Amino acid sequence: MGENVDQPTAAGLMVKARELAPLFSANATRNESAGMLVPETIAALKASGLFHMLIPRCFGGAEVDTVEALKLVEAVSHADGSTGWVLMATQICTGAAAAYLPPATAQELFGTETAIVAGQGGPNGRAFVEGDGYRLTGKWGYASGLKHATYIHTGAMVIENGSPRLIPGTKQPEYRTMIVPVSEARLDGNWNVLGLRATGSIDYTIDDVFVPDAFTHSPTETNPIQGGSFYRIGLLAMTSIGHSGFALGVGRHALDEVATLARAKSPRRGFLPPLGETDHFQEGYGEAEAKLRAARAFVYEAWGEVQATLDRGDAMTKRQMTLTRLALNHVTSAVADVCTFAYRMGGGVALRDSALQRCLRDMYAGTQHFLTTPTVLRECGKELAGLAEGKVWTLLGLIDPP
Repeated sequence: MGENVDQPTAAGLMVKARELAPLFSANATRNESAGMLVPETIAALKASGLFHMLIPRCFGGAEVDTVEALKLVEAVSHADGSTGWVLMATQICTGAAAAYLPPATAQELFGTETAIVAGQGGPNGRAFVEGDGYRLTGKWGYASGLKHATYIHTGAMVIENGSPRLIPGTKQPEYRTMIVPVSEARLDGNWNVLGLRATGSIDYTIDDVFVPDAFTHSPTETNPIQGGSFYRIGLLAMTSIGHSGFALGVGRHALDEVATLARAKSPRRGFLPPLGETDHFQEGYGEAEAKLRAARAFVYEAWGEVQATLDRGDAMTKRQMTLTRLALNHVTSAVADVCTFAYRMGGGVALRDSALQRCLRDMYAGTQHFLTTPTVLRECGKELAGLAEGKVWTLLGLIDPP
């Protein structure tokens, strides 16, 4: 696409996100029934430029910074959790491919019409070295947004001469992220879940498909070939931004919904006084507001410090990675509590199909993601206490450098 006067900006995208919020909210129930985002929602995401938020500027994208990305995911997730989740999941995979793939491949995928990439990056597959590429086979799950993608972002261990190929100079096996046309995979319709039903986070299988080396990149890459400093944080940190923004948006939505219910001039609830007049609600709402705002402040403080580091031309530090992962763990737990409060206060309204019920279900689906497990919380505590000297962050924890 190249840089042009119509190139999206973070400020312009935020205006679009707010303008489209009523549409995203109105389509939420239909999205869930479809098990994916309905065509009107997808068309709006594309036309608004939101599907270009993490594309490098050289391809006509907005290439927003870390805090701007957080704000955009938060805003869309406030309108509808599943829409925000699909936006962040596809943008992480798409932005990484656009930044880390070799120039000719990136130009092919993003130079004219922008590919949408989604999938599951865990190294569940086996990539057998063959000529100038790999023969890929495997089965993966939780591929959020895949039903809307043109390419799959998928992870595999490299196998050479019958054994795992090691990273040169180490004893660590080599993994690659592979970018494969969706048409080369078998998609399963098995997303039967409590929440985030419209994300279509299905399983998929790839069987003996050749992937050129030029369509692969390292899953731990932090040196972009295209694009600027944003991509120096790597896939792991990008994912933390997305999940943090999702939680903040859903938490705000839940509190807004229950506050609206409390202000309603409704008749007494049987023998009970109106919700907004009860001490129990007022005290609980104050506590929930404090919990959400404190978690939000931690998230934005952590990412604000990362952005300042990137702006100076420096790399994200291990301590900053710890704090951003801790902020994600904390906000996920805090917002789950906030949504529980809102649901309980919502009574019969929340029991039935409603935005309040959907906030609870979506947030509790989000708590099941491996990025927010107690294991990660423990690793954060270890590093903050000075017990991880010389260790480096990986997806699931701290290890000795390769």
